[in-house]
Amino acid sequence: MIVEIDVGNTFLKWRLRDHADGSLCSGRALTQDPLEPLFAQWGGAVDAVWIASVASDAFDRRLAERLVASGYPVPRFARTEAAAAGVTNSYADPSAMGVDRWLAMLAARQRAAVPCCVVDCGSAITIDYLTADGRHLGGYILPGMRLLQQALLGNTARVFVDRPVTAFDPSPGCNTSDAVTHGADFIFDAIQLRVKQSLEGGMALYITGGDGELFRRLVGCGEWVPDLVLDGLSLALEG
Repeated sequence: MIVEIDVGNTFLKWRLRDHADGSLCSGRALTQDPLEPLFAQWGGAVDAVWIASVASDAFDRRLAERLVASGYPVPRFARTEAAAAGVTNSYADPSAMGVDRWLAMLAARQRAAVPCCVVDCGSAITIDYLTADGRHLGGYILPGMRLLQQALLGNTARVFVDRPVTAFDPSPGCNTSDAVTHGADFIFDAIQLRVKQSLEGGMALYITGGDGELFRRLVGCGEWVPDLVLDGLSLALEG
């Protein structure tokens, strides 16, 4: 079995996958939380650990050391490349692109060989465009809703975990806290409108990330794929 891990700025997502039968189980935790309780959930039949991480090098080293100390194989970390799995990177220095964006594009490309837009609504919102032949046209990086609220209210990541979709409200706030929260929603709503306007005929839209379900509901089209980054791991590491 393979443990696939997506280390984000806020969440660490994982998936246990059988070589033949696909995903068996999955879960997530706050990236800042202790790691060892996660390891106990995976059992001892793991023969590979694959990781996509946008955390610091120091965090990645600690994660690898703790995995090995807990009896797991030395993990393999995916890296952003100039080209892989039918996708050509637009960056002059591919290593400067976050691996989560790269893996999401690899997975999107495998789903359909048509022009596509890939939106990841996590701590940051990333928007990337691919041509039908897999060329990356470039993209955007914007602060996500939690980052916007944290910057103004100074709250920790935990405060905004799993905010319900029904709490979305872009109307004007009548106190400072609501003005900040609704302001983040207002920006999020403006982003989805602009993305929808950018979609040309035949362009596929793939959406992932913690706020992706809300984005999909607002934009009214496209496909929400919660594990899009994890789906890209095998494409990056196995070819």
